[in-house]
Amino acid sequence: MAMATFPAIRASRRLSGVLRPKSRRAPATRFDRRLGHILDKATEVFCEKGYEGASMRDLSRATGMSLAGLYHYCESKERLLFLIQKHTFTTILEKLKVRLENVSGPEQRIRIFILNHLEYFVSNQPGLKVLSHEDEALKNGWSAEIAGIKREYYRICLGLMGDLRRQRGLDFNPRTAVMSLFGMINWIYTWYNPRVDGDAEALAKQMSNIVLNGIVNGGKPRKKANSSSIQ
Repeated sequence: MAMATFPAIRASRRLSGVLRPKSRRAPATRFDRRLGHILDKATEVFCEKGYEGASMRDLSRATGMSLAGLYHYCESKERLLFLIQKHTFTTILEKLKVRLENVSGPEQRIRIFILNHLEYFVSNQPGLKVLSHEDEALKNGWSAEIAGIKREYYRICLGLMGDLRRQRGLDFNPRTAVMSLFGMINWIYTWYNPRVDGDAEALAKQMSNIVLNGIVNGGKPRKKANSSSIQ
């Protein structure tokens, strides 16, 4: 079983290469495509059964692979969960960075952040459920690596809110705004219905209006220093 570690390490490295922007992305190999299929099926199994309730035999049946074949790509279901999370967060982060290039207005950048997030998860709702429910399942260095990617994502959003605060001269807590936004966009899998709520673009526009109107209209103007008191 120890020999399975080497293909798994290679899988992680290859997966990282696939996550680069399209302009820098090398053609996917057969190994990459097979691994992508495994991650898709593993996401469905974890969504249905939960991480703790799923076994490698469940994953083997879902992927149509033998246990030996599955272990060739990944030595454990925890490794699969790590790769699912890394794939998801890195993909979203890389796409966001590309979309934010050459866009300077804070409001528009926040709208792009929301649209980028929703576009991915509207079409990957099982993945969002797995990420939300299995957030603390990873241990050891894997959890630290995922936490680092998530911190970068959070800090980008926090920076966008801070830019809006400064530009508009508003008095609101950027952290509260960010956490409230994440509360909205991370739970869409529990209620989203495209026939009622529209596609990702329509949903992003509505959510952006709610968030931005609430901040701009609800945030009090920051008090200016009294020039007479500064002597």
